[in-house]
Amino acid sequence: MDDKKLRWIYLFTLSIIWGSSFILIKKALVGLTPIQVGVFRILFTTVFLLLIGFKSFSKIKKRHWYYLTLNALLGSFFPVFLFAYAIEKIDSSITAVLNSLTPLNTLILGGLFFGFKFRKNQVIGIFIGLAGTLMLILKSAELHPNQDYFYAVFIILASVGYAFNVNILKKYLFDLDAVSIAVGNFVLLTIPAFVVLWYTGFFNTFEFSESTTTSLFYMLILSIFGTALAKIMFNKLVQISSPVFSSSVTYLIPIVAITWGVLDGEKISFLQFISGFVILAGVYLVNKSK
Repeated sequence: MDDKKLRWIYLFTLSIIWGSSFILIKKALVGLTPIQVGVFRILFTTVFLLLIGFKSFSKIKKRHWYYLTLNALLGSFFPVFLFAYAIEKIDSSITAVLNSLTPLNTLILGGLFFGFKFRKNQVIGIFIGLAGTLMLILKSAELHPNQDYFYAVFIILASVGYAFNVNILKKYLFDLDAVSIAVGNFVLLTIPAFVVLWYTGFFNTFEFSESTTTSLFYMLILSIFGTALAKIMFNKLVQISSPVFSSSVTYLIPIVAITWGVLDGEKISFLQFISGFVILAGVYLVNKSK
């Protein structure tokens, strides 16, 4: 299959996987703290990646490690905690919507710091997608007036991290295969993850119960599918497409996340459905050929 068709398959598959991640985090927070959700997501992912991709570790060269470290911190370490804290305070569907700022940040940072060029239709598409995103945010705030929207800042910060992440992947790690990048990222994060557990007193206070066991099960699913396999797929997507195309997956994620939210009892309106179609129109323009 040629890359043009394959990238669309990756895009829609990732939107389903990552769109489902928000509800899994929400369920995991029933028995775990945001810190524990973040750490277990990192550790479970690391173990799985080493099981399936240990041999890929040898492909990483000395020149890759600096950018892999930046990539790991900005694209994985900080976002897993920021999302966990945000979803504790805001509906999972809303956090997915706020994450749609990633393509705009990718375009801006790519132009300012990485020398990437973009076309007029990409700019128009991104702002159409943002318009749909704002419609969703405003309506969601109306439906959920009691939620603490200060934590929306956490998602915005995570989206900036993702934007740096995708540009670093495209410019500096293009010669490293997708599995090696994912393995290298999470091996680097193992030590800081244990340090976080140590300083938060996890080893002295954590107790297994029905609630924590169920939450750990959700984290295992999230780590294998929503982090490990999705990271490999996303790394490959960046390599066969552009940073803006790759990050536009965040415009599709809210549609899946909102669907899960409705099934879990979160409110949704007709305007939010319309906003979803506006977002799709933005995605089409961002990725339209010249």
